[in-house]
Amino acid sequence: MHQLYYSLNTFLKKKFGERVKKIPLDAGFTCPNRDGHKGKGGCIYCDPKGSGTGLYPAYSIREQILSFKEKFIKKGYNKFIAYFQSFSNTYGPIEKLKEVYSVVLEFPEIVGIAVGTRPDCVNREVVELLKYFQSLGYYLWVELGLQSKHNETLQIINRGHTFEDFLEAYYLLKEEGIPICVHIIFGLPGEDRDKMLETVRELAKLSPEGIKFHALYIVKGAPLEKIYRENPFKILTLEEYAELVAEALSLLPPETVVHRLTSDAPKEILIAPLWLLEKNKVIEKIKQVMLERGLYQGKFTYF
Repeated sequence: MHQLYYSLNTFLKKKFGERVKKIPLDAGFTCPNRDGHKGKGGCIYCDPKGSGTGLYPAYSIREQILSFKEKFIKKGYNKFIAYFQSFSNTYGPIEKLKEVYSVVLEFPEIVGIAVGTRPDCVNREVVELLKYFQSLGYYLWVELGLQSKHNETLQIINRGHTFEDFLEAYYLLKEEGIPICVHIIFGLPGEDRDKMLETVRELAKLSPEGIKFHALYIVKGAPLEKIYRENPFKILTLEEYAELVAEALSLLPPETVVHRLTSDAPKEILIAPLWLLEKNKVIEKIKQVMLERGLYQGKFTYF
């Protein structure tokens, strides 16, 4: 019997011999579509914290690691991944990037580094720095935000880069042996089922090491809130989202690690859809659809 999908927990346990927990970090970076380099306001769905913890500058990277580590050790974890999550974590002077990442060196129980960023914030110098930390023995990967392969969608959401920019960054990382986890969002304005699955098909051809699925959600303080309040648009239902993810998984190579099946929506500022607050229910619904339709990851990988 086929496994429904290849989860990150399964992958990490296989690689390290035990459960490994990601520590989310906010290093105080920004993005080129926020600071005026390419635009202002950021992506229309992004909250003021840059989809991160918002702990910086109140807490240093070191303090954040210590705090989360203490909490996770109590839950039985002994090994950790340092996840530079908030905003674009390769956007800054190379010396600053090295200084930020180097805090990890103080913690021998950190076995991996994950760096969240955008395609237009990846260049040769950044890749060389990532390779340096990889050479120190860390399992390192880059979380690369794509969201959609459709340039008209990327323009609508104020992404500030194109699909071609994504491919350039993707191949630069790939050629240097740096694993990539690609982020995509279902339910973006103007996209129907065919468009969303077209993004998945294009990604499947690239065989990324990892993928994260997100459902578009609306939070207080994001530019999308104003758009939604002034002109409400259709948001995916739980059933629609579950069917999309189930079908998307069937298109992906079986070896692509699924880092996330659904968004972690911040409860205190979430406007819609409220079904995202029941994460376990969303995951179970996806599994149910897969079982009912006889789907599993890799079933329709034809290339």
